[in-house]
Amino acid sequence: MSVQNSQQIIMGVDPGTNLLGYSIICADKNTIKILINGVIILKKTDDHYTRLGIIYEKLCGYIQTYKPTIMAIEAPFFGKNVQSMLKLGRAQGAAIVAGSVNKMEVIEYSPRRIKQSITGNGNANKEQVARMLQTLLQMTVLPKYFDESDALAVAVCHHYSSKKIAVGGKPFKSWNDFVQANPNKVK
Repeated sequence: MSVQNSQQIIMGVDPGTNLLGYSIICADKNTIKILINGVIILKKTDDHYTRLGIIYEKLCGYIQTYKPTIMAIEAPFFGKNVQSMLKLGRAQGAAIVAGSVNKMEVIEYSPRRIKQSITGNGNANKEQVARMLQTLLQMTVLPKYFDESDALAVAVCHHYSSKKIAVGGKPFKSWNDFVQANPNKVK
């Protein structure tokens, strides 16, 4: 794939041990094109270490096919179940190694920062994030899994952060501010 100098190919990853969301976008200042967006379904594999190998292999395959230079990955949030956190951290680690081995820059974003970047509200729920992405990227159908839309959100968040621009090129303080400024984009 030929990419102009002003464009970036960014991989977004939403780590998970049952479903891992991934997205690769081609972005410049004014446009974002989704190259691939989906999930790696891991819940059918019982062995946790086999799951980590699958994450690594699948992401390396996507990286080699689409040639992203940056991996934006969601940082795990701290939950009450320590075992779940350890497994999630390992899944994130497998994804990071896939990026690092392929000479990608890896950048972590907190869930709050991702939500803030996409919706203007750091406390937005997953459906609000997905719907805002649908509007921003003019997607006809929402992704089947929130893990897909979360991975897309991480990639878009990185694009906005690296360009120092906010949704629509304007800094919005809330979802309501965006809606008022863009009545024709929101249904």
